[in-house]
Amino acid sequence: MRMRLTTKYALITSIVLLGGIGVFAYFSIKTVEEICMEDALRGVETLSEAVIRTTHYQMLEDDRPRVYQMIEELQSLKEIELIRLFNKEGIIAFSTDESEIGYRVNPQAEGCYGCHLGDVVLTDAPAANRSRIFINPQGVKVLGVTKEIPNQASCFVAECHFHPADAAFLGILDVHVSLAGMHNRLSSYRNEMVLFTVGMLMTTALCLVALTRYLVNEPVNRLLAHTRKLSVGDWNSAIDYSRDDELGELSGAFNELTARLRTARDELEGWGHQLEEKVDQRTREIRQIQAQLIRSEKLASLGELVAGIAHEINNPLTGILVFSSLLKEDPKLPAELRKDLDIITEETGRCARIVKGLLDFSRESTPQMGPVSLNGVVEKALALIENQTILQDVEIVKHYDEGLPDVMLDSGQIEQVFINLLVNAGQAMEGKGRLEIRTEMSPEGRFARVTVTDSGCGIPPENLERIFDPFFTTKELAGTGLGLSVSYGIVENHGGRILAQSTVGVGTSFTVLLPIDGGEDIVAVRGGDALSGRG
Repeated sequence: MRMRLTTKYALITSIVLLGGIGVFAYFSIKTVEEICMEDALRGVETLSEAVIRTTHYQMLEDDRPRVYQMIEELQSLKEIELIRLFNKEGIIAFSTDESEIGYRVNPQAEGCYGCHLGDVVLTDAPAANRSRIFINPQGVKVLGVTKEIPNQASCFVAECHFHPADAAFLGILDVHVSLAGMHNRLSSYRNEMVLFTVGMLMTTALCLVALTRYLVNEPVNRLLAHTRKLSVGDWNSAIDYSRDDELGELSGAFNELTARLRTARDELEGWGHQLEEKVDQRTREIRQIQAQLIRSEKLASLGELVAGIAHEINNPLTGILVFSSLLKEDPKLPAELRKDLDIITEETGRCARIVKGLLDFSRESTPQMGPVSLNGVVEKALALIENQTILQDVEIVKHYDEGLPDVMLDSGQIEQVFINLLVNAGQAMEGKGRLEIRTEMSPEGRFARVTVTDSGCGIPPENLERIFDPFFTTKELAGTGLGLSVSYGIVENHGGRILAQSTVGVGTSFTVLLPIDGGEDIVAVRGGDALSGRG
């Protein structure tokens, strides 16, 4: 498992600090323990001296009950375990533990080592030699200190005493003091030292982690992240690091290297994009020209074909229609045959309308251009059909641009285009819905734009590219498939373009774009970006 740089640095530093603080804590606790022991020994020595001095005058008067009473009162203090007096022969004359009064103390006992060294008895031995530490039956450490009672002049001249003047001391005072309080304080100090060590170690480690992360890890991580971005081709990244140190210089060097690589990459990509754009542009132009040529050839061929067919069919259809109408007026005609003649007359009329549409499609008439108000042409076309059944329950919404300039066009032909679009919209909505008509200038200001939007059934995507083809229709019985083809040809002859967008179940929108200048830039209109992409 990979260990992070911050973790390594903090761990090693923490181990070093732990060792240093541990050694310091050990010697500190030992020193405090020695100081406490010296204070305890000094306190017991002071207490012993105080007992001797406070009982001096009672002893001169041989008032032993009073002396013993005073000692017993001292023994009631919290940390004093035992106070006893024994004479120079080692017999215990008094003890707060009455069970040992009258017993002789063994000179070879641990408490006597300080003064009894072999056959020699020391006087004025230091307090450290006259002290000992032992554990009482309750398991508590106790400090015992013995102190000799000196033979003063007031003692060997007193009437009640029989001590000779050459005696060095009169007896021994032995005081036992519990060290439980001292050990509790030492334990508390030791615990505090441990907590301090742990706290200091954690604080130092956290500070080191924070500093290392801020000064080392974050800059290094930025460098690593920047390197990874470069490895996947992201040449636009940069290292945001402005510190005046070695890592700052390294970051600056990385940014400079990245900038140079990015410049080289951009130059290569620029050359590649320019080449691709030129190829794509030429390809689009060729495809558009091919599509225009194919459509023009198709329309021309179909025009010649349907013109001949229409002329050949029109005469027989006229005869059939005339003779069927005359037969219907004959009163001798049986009723059952009259129904058949009605069907013949109706279907013959339908064929005549198809022939008329074919003739209109094949007729190449030159537009009679003139400045015309496009809003007026649209309004006139709408007035011709808005009272028909297909638009009776349709909500018609008009958004006319009153500032739209006059357009050079043939008003009759363009009116036919809008009539076809409005009729198709009404049929798509089946007489109910919303029809929106909008006139406006195109964004570049070169074309007048008319948009007819319905809320009808919409045109499937697979049919949208074919709606301008001759004889293609989505109407099962009512359409010949020539209306939009004728409209397309009229708009093309005006140097414009007709576009369609549709969503199934939402509606269809037809947009007619007509040049303001009357079609002087027909090539630009047919190949420009503003009109590219039908549907």
